[in-house]
Amino acid sequence: MVNRDCIPADAEKLTHPQTPLQLLLFVDQRPSSHEQLQRLLAYLEHLKSDYPFELEIVDVGQQPYLAEHFKLVATPALVKIHPPPRQTLAGSNLLTQLQDWWPRWKNSVEDYLKLHEWPNHSTQNTPCFADFAELIRLSEEIFRLKKEKEELQQQLQFKDRIVAMLAHDLRNPLTASLIALETLENNYNIETGFSPKLSPALTMRLIKQARIQSLNIERLITDILQAAQGSSAELRILPKKLELGTLCKDVIDCLRHRFEAKCQELKTDIPNDLPLVYADPERVRQVLVNLLDNANKYTPEGGTIEISILHRTTQKIQVSVGDNGLGVPEEDREAIFEEHYRLKRDRDKEGYGIGLSLCQRIIRAHYGRIWVDSVAKGGSCFSFTLPVYR
Repeated sequence: MVNRDCIPADAEKLTHPQTPLQLLLFVDQRPSSHEQLQRLLAYLEHLKSDYPFELEIVDVGQQPYLAEHFKLVATPALVKIHPPPRQTLAGSNLLTQLQDWWPRWKNSVEDYLKLHEWPNHSTQNTPCFADFAELIRLSEEIFRLKKEKEELQQQLQFKDRIVAMLAHDLRNPLTASLIALETLENNYNIETGFSPKLSPALTMRLIKQARIQSLNIERLITDILQAAQGSSAELRILPKKLELGTLCKDVIDCLRHRFEAKCQELKTDIPNDLPLVYADPERVRQVLVNLLDNANKYTPEGGTIEISILHRTTQKIQVSVGDNGLGVPEEDREAIFEEHYRLKRDRDKEGYGIGLSLCQRIIRAHYGRIWVDSVAKGGSCFSFTLPVYR
């Protein structure tokens, strides 16, 4: 428990287990603190003839939970743990502080002894550092285990939701891909090629549809696996020069049927002279698909969805997706980007609660920012930034 490296052999003499004056000296193994520690120990050795005290020396590297418990910001640090009140001395002038406080600590001990009728007071009731340290360690361990239990329960609940919803969410893109492939297969003859019913343009559209829906399936599985690993899992990005406007228009074309199905008006403001950005195309596509899909989901039939791109500064491009749907309550605007967080109104609906948290991780990996604002006419506007390619 107690680190004795770089401590004089007679430092043990500083310990008097039956005295109510108890001190903790927090040290580390930095060479730069060695000289200061030697001076401090020499002075404490001098003080032992003035008044008995118990001293325990703690290496913060071996017992970090003790340093955290006492909220230490620097070492070496000297803590008077008994008699109360507790007091901490730290800093480059630690020795000067100790010289100033030592008489007051002695007086506090005398007051304590009078109050508790020392020495008739049983020494068994005197606080013991070993017990104190063990209590803190056990408290920290209980806290860690409780947190670990909560995280495991959340993971189990999350995986239960995935099992219940996975088949449903995969069915839509899988069905669309199969329809495209079956159409191509039914209209193709080995000898004559494609049927005249399928124009070259329609053929390419069906092939593109099958490819896009297959990518959607792959992306959904990837998102779920990443979310199951937790927010600490590494998020890999492969940034390169990217025409953001072209990517955005491609995503809109892929999702246009969803907006048409709800008779939603889609407005775009995508300048043709946008600079290139430095980003991972597939990761940015994930963000755009998620934000547009949410806008489609939470905007009523006949509503309006707007997507715009702004060359905000010489270093940043801003993308915004706005709608006139339900909006996001002000108190939830930060929390919605947390892992597995869902608004109260959505907790009975299908969904993983991983979309926005994954979006935030992707944008942060690009050294950008993502946030949500309310819209004056109702609804919400999600925005994110990406770096300009230089």
